[in-house]
Amino acid sequence: MNRAIPTEISTEIERRYQFACQLADSAAQRAMTFYRKRQQLAVEHKGGDLQDVVSQADRDVENQIRDTLATTFPQDGFLGEESGGQPREAEFLWVVDPIDGTACFLNGLHTWCVSLAVLYRGEPVIGVVCDPNHQELFHACRGQGAFLNQERISVHGAHSVEEGVMGVGTSHRVTPEDFVPFISHLLGAGGMFIRSGSGALMTAQVAAGRLIGYYEPHMNPWDSLPGLVLVQEAGGITNRYLDDGGLDHGNPVLMSTPALYPQLAEMIVQPLK
Repeated sequence: MNRAIPTEISTEIERRYQFACQLADSAAQRAMTFYRKRQQLAVEHKGGDLQDVVSQADRDVENQIRDTLATTFPQDGFLGEESGGQPREAEFLWVVDPIDGTACFLNGLHTWCVSLAVLYRGEPVIGVVCDPNHQELFHACRGQGAFLNQERISVHGAHSVEEGVMGVGTSHRVTPEDFVPFISHLLGAGGMFIRSGSGALMTAQVAAGRLIGYYEPHMNPWDSLPGLVLVQEAGGITNRYLDDGGLDHGNPVLMSTPALYPQLAEMIVQPLK
């Protein structure tokens, strides 16, 4: 964090960090039981968008996470993709996506994850992304570095977009004009990109040095906040996502290696925070 905090608060953050890793792993294993029988799941579409789906697995896993937190940290706030949130006056707020990449999940792809973050007084201090298909747990706590399972990770060493692969994401919450120019500029500079279907997982892969960066013109907080902590703790740079109500309505996301951030920011047509 940007300011010193009392020892007792550091202890409370550490308690939640250790628990968040266990909780994400447990939730991911529960999600896997649904994944193995995904063809039997009831599926709905959000707001008439056929690309934005939710299944009974999403709701079940989020309920498990919310109920566990209510027992273990009853004073903490909660914000979930499927069930919304409680009042956010609590010092600690858990922000959760039970299955990021639901469309991939339902179609038998391995690019989905459980994503959760913890905020202390409005600042992200913990980020955890669990990928059960590859038995990978990405986790970070403010000031402690970023890790993949037990191994410390760091961002890519690229100084040019030609030296690696960029992760990107988009949705029907934005127009093609908000997204396509970035792809054109990236390709024109000799870069290449991948879109896996799970933004949270791609941000974790930026922290692990597998991708040189990640850009999405609008990203919800339950998908973006874990990666913000992970990438910053892995030595990368992110935009000020939470400015101007990012926690309430989302914002653009850009994160990358320090050397590449200015170059990538120039490729974006919409203003970044």
